[in-house]
Amino acid sequence: MPGRLKHSVTRGVFGRGMAFEDTCREAARVGCKGYDLIGPADWPTLKKYGLVPAMYPPGPGGTIPEALNRKENHERIEKSLHAAIDEAAANGVPNIITFSGNRKGMDDREGADNCVASLSRVKAHAEDKGITVCMEYLNSKVNHKDYMFDRIAWGVDVMKRVNSPRVKILYDIYHAQIMDGDIVRNIRDHYQWIGHFHTGGNPGRHDIDDSQELNYRFIAKTIADLGFTGFLAHEYSPEQGHDPVATLSKAMEICDV
Repeated sequence: MPGRLKHSVTRGVFGRGMAFEDTCREAARVGCKGYDLIGPADWPTLKKYGLVPAMYPPGPGGTIPEALNRKENHERIEKSLHAAIDEAAANGVPNIITFSGNRKGMDDREGADNCVASLSRVKAHAEDKGITVCMEYLNSKVNHKDYMFDRIAWGVDVMKRVNSPRVKILYDIYHAQIMDGDIVRNIRDHYQWIGHFHTGGNPGRHDIDDSQELNYRFIAKTIADLGFTGFLAHEYSPEQGHDPVATLSKAMEICDV
């Protein structure tokens, strides 16, 4: 019996050496419904295999170090986000990724104010087109030094002030575990502000089985019990020597709740 969650996948899950079209074929074969962070040039290949381009890749919403917390980026990013919202709506792409940007000495309160201002200027267009702009929550301890949105409370504050059903958090469970932990409580407490999930084992961002500290079956059950209808996207790198497709199948089995 199929689980209650829609699975998506990212390119890195397949390791190196597999052609992109082959990854699409395998993702569809094992039951994935979406494929994250793939740009417009490859959307026809995704659709050939019945896969939704579940998350527009970085670019229109800025980059991890350079994004919405700096006013000097706003005009450029808002223009590209407006164009991406139209493109996403025309092509059945439900989400567009964006970022806070790095601190570079900026106070977190100032950065939050700047993100609120910029997101507030694109939210009406996103609402009109039915596209969700998702700001990603990343760790600044291991992978993305100096990234501003590295605590759930900061992101929730931004979301509450923007207050749009089409501006939400991309809750990356791997990053969240490193920074705040308390994964299930935080998902339950802040569910209304979350639009998309990424998975990954911790430590190491590898397979999401019992070789790491997160109980993904319980996490997935929590998300499903809340009535989540978006995508749970797998974003890990398989352990060296592990078969990528078998690892993905195991991840999906764990999260099929």
